Amino acid sequence: MPDTKIMDAKGIARSIDRIAYEVLEHNRGAKDMVIIGIRTRGAIIAERLAGAIERIEKVALPVGAIDITMYRDDVWIRLDQPVIQKTDLMFSIDDKIVILVDDVLYTGRTVRAALNELSDYGRPRCIQLAVLVDRGHRELPIRADYVAIDLQTYQNENVIVNLKEQDGKDSVVLQQFQEGTPR
Repeated sequence: MPDTKIMDAKGIARSIDRIAYEVLEHNRGAKDMVIIGIRTRGAIIAERLAGAIERIEKVALPVGAIDITMYRDDVWIRLDQPVIQKTDLMFSIDDKIVILVDDVLYTGRTVRAALNELSDYGRPRCIQLAVLVDRGHRELPIRADYVAIDLQTYQNENVIVNLKEQDGKDSVVLQQFQEGTPR
């Protein structure tokens, strides 16, 4: 079965702008706000979200990125050689409104790992989750505060987010696995 394109570059840009407006409306502006992306694509989306907020509010927010590899509950089960990237938080998160950003929300385990890591860096006033795609199938009681698209998927499908900074193009694609295809 062929891949199904869910969003193109314009759709992703519009979605990030819409999330920026929702974040600002919900928090009554950008005061005491920081944006933190989950590596890799969440960090890219976080940078774009910060740019959208800067265009709207005329204020540059601190932006950071975290690598949750060592906080995963399955790191030694699923990954023979974990690839650890840099966590980059060059600012305090104490008493801040943290907008945590990821590309796809699925089981909730990545977000749980990110919450655990953030607790090692301080005590934010609150943490709000923004995602490009919520595909369902939660295993933990985690939900996103800001979602570009809710996409009902089957277990044999995968949501692929391509971002030009990482992949050379912007798109969101729904891919169906054939039986026997590893996920």
